[in-house]
Amino acid sequence: MSQRYLGGFITDSFNPLAVPPPTISYLIVAGGGGGGAGYEGSGGGAGGLLSGTTSLNIGTTYSFVVGGGGNGGSGSEVPGSNGSNSTGLGLTAIGGGGGGTELSNGSSGGSGGGSDRSNPAGSGTSGQGNPGGTNPNGGCGTSGGGGGGAGAAGGNGANDTNGGNGGSGLASSISGSSVYYAGGGGGSSSGTNGTGGNGGGGAGQTSANGTSGTTNTGGGGGGARARGYNGGNGGSGIIIISACRVAASTTGSPCGPICVSGNKVYVFKSSGSITF
Repeated sequence: MSQRYLGGFITDSFNPLAVPPPTISYLIVAGGGGGGAGYEGSGGGAGGLLSGTTSLNIGTTYSFVVGGGGNGGSGSEVPGSNGSNSTGLGLTAIGGGGGGTELSNGSSGGSGGGSDRSNPAGSGTSGQGNPGGTNPNGGCGTSGGGGGGAGAAGGNGANDTNGGNGGSGLASSISGSSVYYAGGGGGSSSGTNGTGGNGGGGAGQTSANGTSGTTNTGGGGGGARARGYNGGNGGSGIIIISACRVAASTTGSPCGPICVSGNKVYVFKSSGSITF
């Protein structure tokens, strides 16, 4: 049987050249939850975050859906809505939970939304995020809890003194520099408002609209205190792919390829696909 040496692989005249599947690294972040509105508006939870490595098949098209952020509560005592899931590579990052109010619980999600007056905070999804904070002082509380982040739970509100801070996100260097993603939104207060978690979380506000989560970070929106103001919207998600080779084709106009340590990086800020 005749053999040929081609590109490091030995083949014969009867078999096609074996092409090794590329190993890629990925970061998948869902949309963050919106902050609650009303008295004690709480922070929205961050979108779920997944990262790791896997092998892809040559010639197979892999589609991605980048989740949008949830809407902040609008009106009197209206909780924020959950962010949308981000999907790809057979994986699903869960959208962040919406922030609650004095009359509503925080919603569960990738990370959970905050709550107040001993209402239950939303829970996070294992391996993706953390629970939101609450105000454990029952009817005495006029400060909302912070939304959970990918790296830490949301902080509790403290009576009428402080809103809970949003939970911190997690840092990733997949794009070449260290960037935090998936921070929770801060809770509102009649005293000091909670800050947004590192990773795009929005701050809580008094007599103003809550700060929205940062676009393409999956950050949760900040809560708003005082009727007539809106909670901050959650930040949209993001999907980043790092591979050892240039893609044969892409859709959705991703940024890239960006060269990082010899790898080619593709940043999807909206839905699309990639084929190697």
